[in-house]
Amino acid sequence: MFRLQGKNVSIKKSKKEIRSINMKRVIVGLSGGVDSSVAAYLLKEQGYDVIGLFMKNWHDDSVTISDECPWLEDSNDAMLVADKLGIPFQTVDLSVQYKERIVDYMFNEYEKGRTPNPDVLCNREIKFDVFMDIAMDLGADYVATGHYCRKSTIEKDGKEIHQLLAGRDNNKDQSYFLCQLSQDQLAKALFPIGELTKPEVREIAKAQDLITAEKKDSQGLCFIGKVRLPDFLQQQLKPKEGVIVEVEDSLEVYNQEQPEFTSKESELAYLAKKPEYALSDGKVVGKHQGAHYFTKGQRKGLAVGGTKEPLFVIETDVEENVIYTGQGKNHPGLLRNVLFVSNDELHWIREDLALNEGETMDVMARIRYRQPLEKATLHKVASGLYVEFENKQSAITEGQFVAWYNNDELLGSGVIS
Repeated sequence: MFRLQGKNVSIKKSKKEIRSINMKRVIVGLSGGVDSSVAAYLLKEQGYDVIGLFMKNWHDDSVTISDECPWLEDSNDAMLVADKLGIPFQTVDLSVQYKERIVDYMFNEYEKGRTPNPDVLCNREIKFDVFMDIAMDLGADYVATGHYCRKSTIEKDGKEIHQLLAGRDNNKDQSYFLCQLSQDQLAKALFPIGELTKPEVREIAKAQDLITAEKKDSQGLCFIGKVRLPDFLQQQLKPKEGVIVEVEDSLEVYNQEQPEFTSKESELAYLAKKPEYALSDGKVVGKHQGAHYFTKGQRKGLAVGGTKEPLFVIETDVEENVIYTGQGKNHPGLLRNVLFVSNDELHWIREDLALNEGETMDVMARIRYRQPLEKATLHKVASGLYVEFENKQSAITEGQFVAWYNNDELLGSGVIS
């Protein structure tokens, strides 16, 4: 199922042989970055039996930036950090599982005209599933990562309940990326840097003379490295020329009077429905090489000039291979305040707070990473969940995740339909 390469630890040893009786074992996902490096250091200082494990998730370097080797450099840095900290280090090859669970899913979603979030999926499917299973086989009590988030545990009705909390650093809070974790996964997770800010993390790394102290944060796909997404997609989704259509903000569909509704659910269904466009709704202003390479709200890459305001993608039609655009970030085609999540893509971290049909909940929610939390109301219906925002949201995108919070606790999430 997986291959291990490294030093100091034999996976054939029994749990009794490889850990002391009073010491909890933690496997740290060492990515070769400063955050996981400091996480490992802090855990060792706290007295844990720490092992560093680096995940190699991709072998194809053809889509990476040409003069950089994305995983080898990170792996070497992770090994040097482990050596500096005096902890065992291993490399685990998860490329088969990564392709099956993340890459194939990504291609399939883009082909359908949806925009997946590989980082959320990677945490749910790889780091806190496949990787966690390997860690448990190595005798671990916990898996630790360098995420900027926190975990707390409370007792309710005689049962332990784990809470996923936002990181203390508001600029770096990464709880959104963990919005699909389960209670079982959280029970075995540790987030050592969740109480720290990024500058504090770098300061600790510098004080400990870790090679990653000044290393820039990764900007690539989750655990692959520095990857050009269009090149990555073109591996399987072939270029196909189509037209770019500009839609005026005066289009009739934007100015229709709302009908009278017989129920709140019928109103929500109406407001959640996105406009349907045809070529006759606008004018052709350019060409593109594949609607599946673009996503709602995108501005760059259209290569169309001569407009008063920048063009934004307001819709993609992958069946007809047409991109519909509108001028300006306030174009009505970008704005909506209700979205829907179907039951099969609805997830509650706090299962004890899950809504029943007909119930509502006031929350704070976001539809993308780094977006400020916005006031919203959850409405549970038979087929799923409506999220009704107080203010209109820009570029609500199918395939992305909506996550909802109570204060700084992430309660649940779902894939936008």
